[in-house]
Amino acid sequence: MSSHEDTVPDELGDPAVRAAEIPEPGAVTIVVPTFNESANIRQLLRRITESVPGRLPCEVVFVDDSTDDTPEVIREAAQDCPFPVAVLHREEPVGGLGGAVVEGLKAATSEWIVVMDGDCQHPPSLVPELVATGERANAGLVVASRYIKGGSRAGLAGSYRVAVSRGATWLTKSLFPRRLHGISDPMSGFFAIRRSAVTAEVLKPLGYKILLELAVRSKPRGVAEVPFVFQDRFAGESKSSAREGFRFLRHLVGLRTSSPVARMVAFGLIGASGFVPNLVGLWALTALGLHYVPAEILANQFGLAWNFLLIEQLLFRDRRMHRRWWDRVGRFALLANADLVLRIPLIAVFVDRFGMGALTATALALVTTFVLRFVGTEALVYLPRREVRTAARRAV
Repeated sequence: MSSHEDTVPDELGDPAVRAAEIPEPGAVTIVVPTFNESANIRQLLRRITESVPGRLPCEVVFVDDSTDDTPEVIREAAQDCPFPVAVLHREEPVGGLGGAVVEGLKAATSEWIVVMDGDCQHPPSLVPELVATGERANAGLVVASRYIKGGSRAGLAGSYRVAVSRGATWLTKSLFPRRLHGISDPMSGFFAIRRSAVTAEVLKPLGYKILLELAVRSKPRGVAEVPFVFQDRFAGESKSSAREGFRFLRHLVGLRTSSPVARMVAFGLIGASGFVPNLVGLWALTALGLHYVPAEILANQFGLAWNFLLIEQLLFRDRRMHRRWWDRVGRFALLANADLVLRIPLIAVFVDRFGMGALTATALALVTTFVLRFVGTEALVYLPRREVRTAARRAV
């Protein structure tokens, strides 16, 4: 039996929408995010047909961000499939490939969900083994790994991509040694996860490394691995790019700084980096003949702007929608300059009232104003406005 639905739902998480999209639940839902993969669709569905339904009832959900005819090709190819096929086309690809996978997770009706790419580099013949391994090991997540015995990254084109993949794997495992324990290939885009192990609302995908997002934020209990050979692309070109690389690095920073303590450390490092544009600006302004006092005041604004841009991009990217940009800039500048104004009288209090030495008093004042600035930045710049929080509580 073959069925197919093609709609653009308003909210993919709504149960009624999910029921309309996939009327026949299966033992496994295969989620395939696609972006201009029309040349690969028929081959992918043919391979799924040959290797999955005979061993495991399945349904396939394509979440499509394409600008070509990929949705139409899926619709035509689905008519020859002996399992339900749905395509959810997104006009706005929020979150990139990772966001597409999250929408697919919300739309899935099966307990087991397998995520795989649409370029035929992930062999569908492994889907039943991923699910069977999860059942045998009572695992919440089963990763198809290129880096355990029996696996291979042969399909990676060129030594450059191999080096980038290896470097990214080392970096992520170094940053998240506990969360990624037991996962040898955190960069894999081919894995099975229990629907009960996913809390879609906590996911904040950015770019294409959704496994990392799931492992760190959802923390599925029990992880198993299955080796797989990364195959050559059937058609088309890789979507990897320098832009995706930068998004991946931003994603890493966002995940690593999700706790308040980690955010404070990153806030301090970004603040320290602001000394560079500050000093460069001071040198340039004094070289132009400006007196060092107004030059320092102006140069401090260069450092402030640098810090604001990094904090916006790396620490509070997902909270920027709570206030307009000019409101955020004004509040951040006010807090940063208040830090300078507060520090001198605070040092005087520490010296005169508590008898501290000048060096100790200065160090303590720096720490105190830094903590106050961090707390103030979170509370006054990036937390939702009171009316927004009240509306959210009423909605609940």
